[in-house]
Order: sequence, then C-alpha cells, then structure tokens
Amino acid sequence: MTTPATTPSGTPSPASPAVTRAEYCVIACAEAWRDNGEVLASPMGTVPSIGARLARLTFAPDLLLTDGEAMLIGDVPAVGAPSGVTEGWLPYRRHLTMVMGGRRHVMMGASQIDRFGNQNISCIGDWRRPKRQLLGVRGAPVNTLNNPVSYWIPRHSTRVFVEKVDMISGVGYDSAAAAGPSATRFHDLRRVVSDLGVFDFATPDHAMRVVSLHPGVPLDQVREATGFALVAPDGEVPATREPTAEELRLIREVVDPRGLRDREVRS
Repeated sequence: MTTPATTPSGTPSPASPAVTRAEYCVIACAEAWRDNGEVLASPMGTVPSIGARLARLTFAPDLLLTDGEAMLIGDVPAVGAPSGVTEGWLPYRRHLTMVMGGRRHVMMGASQIDRFGNQNISCIGDWRRPKRQLLGVRGAPVNTLNNPVSYWIPRHSTRVFVEKVDMISGVGYDSAAAAGPSATRFHDLRRVVSDLGVFDFATPDHAMRVVSLHPGVPLDQVREATGFALVAPDGEVPATREPTAEELRLIREVVDPRGLRDREVRS
C-alpha cells in the first residue's frame, strides 16, 4: 500500500507520485543516523546507502561518507555514481581504527537475527556440518562490540527473524551480557529496519520490540513473519514517518534517480 506524498507542512503534494514501500524503508534507514554527529556511516545494501546519503543531505550534515573503497568523499553522488570530491584517504587499516574507536555506525545485513539481536551471516545449520555456507563471520563481532550497529533486512520472514541463530556472527544483548563487561562496555544495537517496519531493543531485557510499521502493514502480518514473540506497544502501533516533499525529491532526483531502491524492496 502507498500513501500520497506530503509537503513539509504535512499536506498532500498532488504533483508527487505516491510514496512507495522502498521510500519508507529509505526514510527509516536514514533515521538511524540522526543525531550521530561526525561519525562514519557504513551502509551495506542499496536502501541503507540511499538512506545514509539522504541523512547527509538533510538532518545529518556532519556524517562522513566513503566511496565504498578507500576514500572519504565530500559530495553526495547518486548511488552507483563516482564521487567528484575527495576529502581524505581511508585505507583498511585506518577504517579498522575508526571501528575500534567507536567512530562508525554500520548498518549490516543478516541472514538470521534473533530476539536479542544476535546476527548470523556465516552458515545455516550446525557449524560442523552446515546446510548452507554463507559469507563467514567477517568483521561482525568487532562491529557489534565497538561501535553502533543497525541492521537492514529487505525480506522480513521467519527464515531471517528466528528464535535462535544457528551461529553468532554479530553479538546480541544476551550474548554480550553473558561475556561480561568487556563485551557490554560499548555494545550498542540501535535499530532493525525491514521491509515491514522498524524495531529496536529498548525493553528491560533488550528483547526486540516494534517501533513503527510501514503504512499498510498490519501488526498481525509482522507477527506471522517473525519466528519469536515481538514486544509491541499497547494500542495502535505508530506508522513509519512520512517523507517530506524535499526528501522525496532528493531520493528520486538526486540520490537514486535510477530507482535502484525498487529492486531491493517491492512496492
């Protein structure tokens, strides 16, 4: 389901096509970097990349962006387009220094994620004899123990949102607590954005809760697509906020004029 675009004052903008599900996801991802200050944004995926660029162009001007390789960039090119302004050199070793120092907010993907935010990108099934071999643990443990982490899930389903991950790649709240102060000192899972809604871990036991649902998504649909019991607010669940007319223009004309977002999230 889509809704009419709105102007900054909240009134419908008849000149703009209806807001798509992908565009709500972009807004939700962009909001992950609100009030972060001068930190490195590391978005993984098309929609998070659009979201990070949108945040930089609007409410997070201090956000640092890279070209996806080894350069800090000073402009905000469209996704997939080259940068024309180089601000700094950020090779792998310096990138790791920023990770260890907490000056980076990464939005990773997850093949599995559970109620306490443990993430798996390594294998499906028993590690000793997996059914599927995936990326491997990579940098997920250091990411989740040293700098803010959010997650982007383009297909919300019980295959991804599971009761318990098959292998812990990114450290969740229960695993960090079990490991002790060295794991919890800088552990900070901010939010999970999926094609159905936005979630966080702001509950007494850090279990995943519903923050908002994208317009047209009922709570029952989310519960059916989740392999564990989600914490939800009493009463009506808030809707993911509407993009302003200017945000829609930036998404459609500046950051993603080729409409790559719609390939990752179906309308």
